[in-house]
Amino acid sequence: MTLKEQLLKENYSIVASNGYCSKDSGIKPVIMRLNENLHFFDGLEVADKIIGKASAMLLTLSGVKKVYAHVLSNAGKDIFEKYGIAYEYGEMVDYIVNRKGDGMCPMEMTVKDIDDLNEAYEALNKKIMQLRSLSEN
Repeated sequence: MTLKEQLLKENYSIVASNGYCSKDSGIKPVIMRLNENLHFFDGLEVADKIIGKASAMLLTLSGVKKVYAHVLSNAGKDIFEKYGIAYEYGEMVDYIVNRKGDGMCPMEMTVKDIDDLNEAYEALNKKIMQLRSLSEN
């Protein structure tokens, strides 16, 4: 079974060629791994349900080799092209929509004007901390 088939058949949010898979939503399954090992996806092929600029930057920073995105944003595609990452997708969208469906995903918005991969990684971790503290209050 291909990674793409496994992603869709098993209802995972992400599947990697090293056996890693997750049903967590958003960028969580990617950034959690990078926080443990920045090069977790180095040389791997990955299939993900939704990839926007934030996930694309994280996967690229980690050294991903090839990506399939069921849904890919234009900004995510631009990152893969800029860094020479092979990619395929099911559907191309202008941007990733937030969970309420009324605007841009906060992670995509966080990196909208960031070009540096390391800066994006730091900004995304900071944004996650902000969102956590808001939900706890």
